[in-house]
Amino acid sequence: MRSLRIWLAVCACVLALALALPAAAQEQADWWHDTVFYEIFVRSFYDSDGDGVGDFNGVTERLDYLNDGDPATTDDLGVTGLWLMPIMESPSYHGYDVTNYNEVEPDYGTMADFERLVSEAHSRGIRVIIDLPFNHSSREHPWFVESQAGAEPYNSWYLWEERSPGWKGPQNQTVWHAASGRYYYALFWEGMPDLNYTNPDVTAEMTRIAQFWLDKGVDGFRLDGVKHVIEEGRDQENTAATVAWLTDYRAAIRAIDPDALIVAEIWSSTFEVAPYVESGAVDLAFEFDLATAALQSAGNERASSVRNIQARALRQFNGANYAPFLTNHDQNRVMFGLRDEDKARTAARLLLTSPGVPFIYYGEEIGMTGAKPDERIRTPMQWTDDDENAGFTTGRPWQGLQSDLETANVAVQTDQAGSLLDTYRTMIRLRGALGLGRGTWRGVESEADAVYSFVHMSDDADAPASLVVINLSDEPIADYTLTYDGDLGGRATATGYDGLDSAAGASQPILSTDGGFVAYQPTPGLAPYEVLVVWLAR
Repeated sequence: MRSLRIWLAVCACVLALALALPAAAQEQADWWHDTVFYEIFVRSFYDSDGDGVGDFNGVTERLDYLNDGDPATTDDLGVTGLWLMPIMESPSYHGYDVTNYNEVEPDYGTMADFERLVSEAHSRGIRVIIDLPFNHSSREHPWFVESQAGAEPYNSWYLWEERSPGWKGPQNQTVWHAASGRYYYALFWEGMPDLNYTNPDVTAEMTRIAQFWLDKGVDGFRLDGVKHVIEEGRDQENTAATVAWLTDYRAAIRAIDPDALIVAEIWSSTFEVAPYVESGAVDLAFEFDLATAALQSAGNERASSVRNIQARALRQFNGANYAPFLTNHDQNRVMFGLRDEDKARTAARLLLTSPGVPFIYYGEEIGMTGAKPDERIRTPMQWTDDDENAGFTTGRPWQGLQSDLETANVAVQTDQAGSLLDTYRTMIRLRGALGLGRGTWRGVESEADAVYSFVHMSDDADAPASLVVINLSDEPIADYTLTYDGDLGGRATATGYDGLDSAAGASQPILSTDGGFVAYQPTPGLAPYEVLVVWLAR
């Protein structure tokens, strides 16, 4: 852990400089590029009233764990953005089938409770985006009840056929469902009928709903099920009509709030996802291919997967306008797959040094485990090792706890140097210190399979570049060299933020005529899982 010791000092200097700047100078366009997001399932985060269900007031009570608003402290996680999974009124525990887009889920509290949560988050410098399940509603929504009855104007708000077209969905699932002598289209399941966005009245209503929540103070939306918005017959994913509709919808939201963020869940390959960003349909999209590659590299201790997919994502997207993550609420948890805390730390380092805007799933930072069904990957946050309630509630948790409770909890890890929680806290601060959310990322080659390395250059031409080197393996690496084919501007002086006790520990690179370096070895060796950071003054 020697390479971690200097990071907090670096961060403190950078944050002190930021605090000295005028407030206007700290405000930048596309604020999300300076943000690390944390995904919260409100039902499972913290219960303030003892009924066994998490709530808005519970999230508010735990905001200081996420970010206490004081950049000089280091015992908070340091995230600066929250993504709240669905909070609107719904008959289901997960909330993705909405019955009222203008009300909060009563299990979570009142609208006043939600508004206080947003206000308290903002006071700590935390932005808040919410899930908008806009592709479909609940079949219990009054719109659908009226539509099923054939009542206007709602009859055409959903997709109806007199006879079933007969074709299946992308996963060979039934998508046409019988009701009242007709058939309606519902891609995910019969309880979530798809809205008809070829009807301009539906678009107008969803725009009004976005304004409603923006007026409540939210900073943007995570759009769910984006690739299924408009089907074209049997073509049910990533249609041209979907991209065109989203482009107009984003423009409408920007007309309401020019700073609102739109991040899209498009569970497809990089090649299919990137056009949404390139066309201006959304601001960010989750990078599923990169998530898979990061976990592969952390698990097999080979850098090639994550390095290659990272480079591909940067080529395909408009800059780094994508959202890296490891897993989310629809996938088995990181620790279930890796089954090793050192590898989980490696995955965290890959995530939090990535270009783009990273998202962390709640509990990931303490190594919570969990595998499908979905309820078991959305279990209560483990605050303590109490085997009755994990410090989540004074009552009976709505869902049973995980078996990893004894070690995967906040209380045991919070003051434990080198814990997974400590790694996340440190890496988030290092990310801010190096400014990794902006600037230019270029991969660095190494003949050592377990070495992952890159050069990051700030948008400020006078700022030093940073060389980051990560040993993915549990073995020391003595003979490694690095080759960089970028341009460091004709000179590069290593100034030693290399994790050693002495700042003079890094050797000096010899630049090629192209401004890169060949066979550079900044330190004699890398310790197991070491992270090396070297400033290269230009």
